[in-house]
Amino acid sequence: MTNTILVTGSLGLVGRRLCSSLRGRGYSVREFDIRGTGGRYGDVTNAADLDAAIRGSDGVVHLAAVSRVVWGQRDPDLCWRTNVGGLQSLLEIAQQQTTKPWILFSSSREVYGQASSLPVSEDAPLRPVNAYADSKVEGERLISSARSAGLQTAVVRLSNVYGCTKDHADRVVPAFARAAALGKVMHLEGASHTFDFTHVDDVVRGVNLLIDRLQSGIQTLPTLHLLTGHPTTLGQLAALCHELGDQASQIAEAPPRTYDVAHFYGDPVQASKILGWKPEISLRTGVQRLVEDFKQEYAQQSAMEIAV
Repeated sequence: MTNTILVTGSLGLVGRRLCSSLRGRGYSVREFDIRGTGGRYGDVTNAADLDAAIRGSDGVVHLAAVSRVVWGQRDPDLCWRTNVGGLQSLLEIAQQQTTKPWILFSSSREVYGQASSLPVSEDAPLRPVNAYADSKVEGERLISSARSAGLQTAVVRLSNVYGCTKDHADRVVPAFARAAALGKVMHLEGASHTFDFTHVDDVVRGVNLLIDRLQSGIQTLPTLHLLTGHPTTLGQLAALCHELGDQASQIAEAPPRTYDVAHFYGDPVQASKILGWKPEISLRTGVQRLVEDFKQEYAQQSAMEIAV
């Protein structure tokens, strides 16, 4: 019998790669995304959509969210309604099923705020500093409550995932990589800010390992990081993209945003111990792939325009 997994946010950066990977591993995948069409459409703020999608599912990977810090700041009510209200409905509906599915919740390094020491481990205090982070902290609380009520759950915290040209254009890695590929300006807000950039393929590999544990029936998985443990400043990232783009781009510096965490990198040791997972794609390799992908896309678009 084929196992069925529901992936919410299936058209996002992680969701697209994960759905493809799960199908390659023999799973039946139900896609659920507000940007989807036909059978792939679903709105997490609509309980009827969730109820229809979850029936008969063995597990749920919950990626759907207002997923940008800046979006959460612009519309905190929508952020809370989607990220908290949607998850709460999902958990309630899961509890109502005859065979209850496991739930894997995608959280974020934003929950720590500005940590007092680096690298950050999973047991560090949660000190959110923006609306998006607030919603993820509350989401983790809901997941913990659902586990106490008997639902099989797990939480993974991700950090600055990148690696696809179809990602949101204003996310820092694709924005810099595109500018580098096309010889445009990189707008650098906060050159000394430090982040832990993680390639999407490494993330998907780790999520698959978590799914394997959930499918085997493990009830007590701790919260885990899927990140590199390597700090990179935005200035270093811009310089790397500039180099890999044949130095045709320019860098324009600006002050940092007031609601961003200034410095973060995490400790990946627990994922290694529990899952046997370690990041395999270096930032240089991942960014070089992305720059080349943008170059190829631009060349193809130019060729099509000439042909027309």
